[in-house]
Amino acid sequence: MESLLGTGVALVTPFNKDHSIDFNGLEKLVEFNIAGGVDYLVVQGTTGESPSTSAEEKMQILERVILINNGRLPIVFGIGGNNTNEILKAFDYFDLSEVDAILSVSPYYNKPTQEGIYQHYKMIAAASPVPIILYNVPGRTASNISAETTLRLAKIENIIAVKEASGNIEQCMQIARNKPDNFLLISGDDLLTPSLFAMGGSGVISVLANGFPAIFKEMCKAGLAGDFIACSKQAYKLLDINPHMYSESNPVGIKHVLKELGICDHHVRLPLLPPSQALQEKIRDIMNQMD
Repeated sequence: MESLLGTGVALVTPFNKDHSIDFNGLEKLVEFNIAGGVDYLVVQGTTGESPSTSAEEKMQILERVILINNGRLPIVFGIGGNNTNEILKAFDYFDLSEVDAILSVSPYYNKPTQEGIYQHYKMIAAASPVPIILYNVPGRTASNISAETTLRLAKIENIIAVKEASGNIEQCMQIARNKPDNFLLISGDDLLTPSLFAMGGSGVISVLANGFPAIFKEMCKAGLAGDFIACSKQAYKLLDINPHMYSESNPVGIKHVLKELGICDHHVRLPLLPPSQALQEKIRDIMNQMD
């Protein structure tokens, strides 16, 4: 899956003041990221506030991104959750003919065993018409996909990659050392991307790329070329702003970055709240220093 090397941008979902979808903002965001040099678009991951968009809205967002993209970049679509049977139904509901892969988050809240996680993904992979990217983010799901489970799943033909957001470097090293050559190790932590490149990773699915695609273009270009010093220098540019993307929960911070850039407003849906005045000022100050 060479088309999924480099930067995948986890697109936010712009909202209007009444919390309806801002499709004009979505178009500006997609065009900004394509012009900035990202390698593929990730639609309705959790950064897109997928927990608070309806199935109909998800389909509308996917259809609009496909239209805007017009075949220029690969598209990854988020279909995941903690109800395996509902995920299987989603494969029939959504038109995936223009989708290159599915990003599927590990089951959250019900905290399955490792065998439960394995069987969940095995069933999804058998039903999916497109390849599957595993998504391991224990900070949100309350359970970890172990390296051993990831490597078992990597043997399934339709499972092509893992987005690793555990922050566990040793776990990532275990995956990198033992994975099949054609299985992709994708960073789910923006600032750990150089580290994953150094151990054999293939890129990142990024929050910050929404607002800083050109930095990620250079970061991944250097990482894929094996120039890890140059790769790290790009990551250092984001060191100050990165914590503020999560201090009031994702995607609150990155949406304010996009407001400062004039791409879309920072409206989010409950239970999330718009950024506090203090966070807005902090992000603005850091962005001014970055200029």
